[in-house]
Amino acid sequence: MAEAAAAPAKPAKTTSGRPDSLHLLLNNSLATAGLVIFALIVLAALAAPLLPLPDPDATAPANRLLRPLAEGHLLGTDALGRDILSRLIWGTRVSLAVGISATLIAAFFGSLIGLVAGYAGGRVDTLLMRGIDMVMAFPYILLALAIVAVLGPGLLNALYAIAVVNIPFFARNIRGIALGLSRREFVDAARLSGKSNTQILFVEVLPNVLPVIIITMSTTIGWMILETAGLSFLGLGAQPPQADLGSMLGDGRKILFTAPHVSIIPGTMIFALVMSINLLGDGVRDVLDPRLKSGALTRPVARTAVMRQIVPEDIRPDRNAVLDVRGLKTEFHFGGEVYKAVGGVDMAIGQGECLGIVGESGSGKSVSAMSIMGLVPTPPGRITGGVALLDGEDLFAATDERIRHLRGSAVSHVFQDPLSTLHPLFTVGDQLIEAIQAHQPLPKAQAREKAASLLKVVRIPNPAERLKSYPHELSGGMRQRVCIAMALANDAKIIIADEPTTALDVTVQAQVLSLLDALRKEHNAGILFITHDFGVVSAICDRVAVMYAGQFVETGTTDDILSSPAHPYTAKLIDCVPVLGQPERRLDAIGGRPPVVNRLPIGCAFAERCPRAQDDCRAAPIPVTELGEGRTVRCVHPLTGEAADA
Repeated sequence: MAEAAAAPAKPAKTTSGRPDSLHLLLNNSLATAGLVIFALIVLAALAAPLLPLPDPDATAPANRLLRPLAEGHLLGTDALGRDILSRLIWGTRVSLAVGISATLIAAFFGSLIGLVAGYAGGRVDTLLMRGIDMVMAFPYILLALAIVAVLGPGLLNALYAIAVVNIPFFARNIRGIALGLSRREFVDAARLSGKSNTQILFVEVLPNVLPVIIITMSTTIGWMILETAGLSFLGLGAQPPQADLGSMLGDGRKILFTAPHVSIIPGTMIFALVMSINLLGDGVRDVLDPRLKSGALTRPVARTAVMRQIVPEDIRPDRNAVLDVRGLKTEFHFGGEVYKAVGGVDMAIGQGECLGIVGESGSGKSVSAMSIMGLVPTPPGRITGGVALLDGEDLFAATDERIRHLRGSAVSHVFQDPLSTLHPLFTVGDQLIEAIQAHQPLPKAQAREKAASLLKVVRIPNPAERLKSYPHELSGGMRQRVCIAMALANDAKIIIADEPTTALDVTVQAQVLSLLDALRKEHNAGILFITHDFGVVSAICDRVAVMYAGQFVETGTTDDILSSPAHPYTAKLIDCVPVLGQPERRLDAIGGRPPVVNRLPIGCAFAERCPRAQDDCRAAPIPVTELGEGRTVRCVHPLTGEAADA
């Protein structure tokens, strides 16, 4: 009764683990410095009418060329006795207005031309881009001078000239991106839904191009200010008595040696303004880059960061295992959130043995495999616990140079998509030769012979000619065989195959599985095989580890697990596999969704989806129970033989 009467606990308010754009920008110290300087300059320029400044155009010959810190004139005066501080603030206001206005005009018309040309293609593209090419055929500063010469000197004409000469820069950038987007599937889907070309252009394509437009604007506004200052310096921009930074710089050039402060002060302001805009533009570019939204504005380093709180000592490696992993923990840090992708994994692989890791997408299979050789990107990933012993050597304690030497030699990877793994601009022969020479001091001719023999080993016909082929000239199965050949190039002790057959059709899949099985027996190499398909597991794996929410929930031999699963999750996965000759067999889907690994429950992570879950399943962490030699399960109420049969 007490339990029934108890009010349900309110779920904790969740917040996004990713920092917002402002926090990402502030994490970049240079961009923050640029933002602060630019903001101060803009605030001073906007407050010019409110500040107690003298008239910037009022001359006073009696006070001409006063030095900085003179009484009543903090930055001194120019050749006509005008207050430099007042002219500097008002001139900065003018330069900012002209630079920003020119940028907006160039961005609008240039982006519009680029969008239309890239989306329409054909004659429209040819006509528009040939016009852009004609504009780009002239040096842009000479073209700006010619436009001002035709229109006449003046700040407004200088604005138009600067905007026109920068339109091609925007048009070229946006056209290339729009051209690629217009061929994408989501645009085809929009056409099929009945949207007009105008709707597709501005509703589907423009939002994808907008970040690039913003980035381009943030990095070009500084150029606009410099170009406007250059025209004013030559007397073609702001006309006396109006001041901008360029005209102030031009006024001081004749007295540079007698009164250098007249030129140095506006020059310093131009430098500070343009530099702050460029630094801020770089920060905006990083913030809008989705690859860098990981909580730190740094690109992934070459090896996963190892931040183990406790470094294990006196670990005795398994004598029968080439690779012995114990207590592996890998986390991803996004802002203030910690995603525990791998929460303590133990595995061992012997010579010629194949261990399969099975689980739903997002269970931590690939992260576990990539952590072994430090391939998880940092940031945001980091290894926070455990050891990975390769022939007794702790890989997590090895140097970066040692890991680089072991990658591709002692431990090789075969990834899911060979088309993205292989370099599209090099032949498969060049890439195989590179893989061989990276670890073996062989001349190129001998390495080529070995590459041809490797292609023959993986059953590729006419290997000498296939070495000259590019990846796109091969079928999916052929490309995957090339990747397997690269994995075998240096007699690897362990081959990590991360769903290598998922993208292949059933016939080719069977051929690749048969090939892997034969090669690991011939070369006596251990295989860590990652998949979500128990049908694939039964064809190649000796032992199986079932993974859920970053932990192994059941391990054992393939025959034992397929015939008598002990964990309810394992049984559900097996029930999802169709069996040939049993058309009446019901394929049950697993209800619910896996938990998010940044908010894992205290007890069993599968409890909310498990039909056998009880209160004790949710009360505390579930320990691993041994069911026999080499057989473990992480479950309080494992399936018995009777329950499994039922």
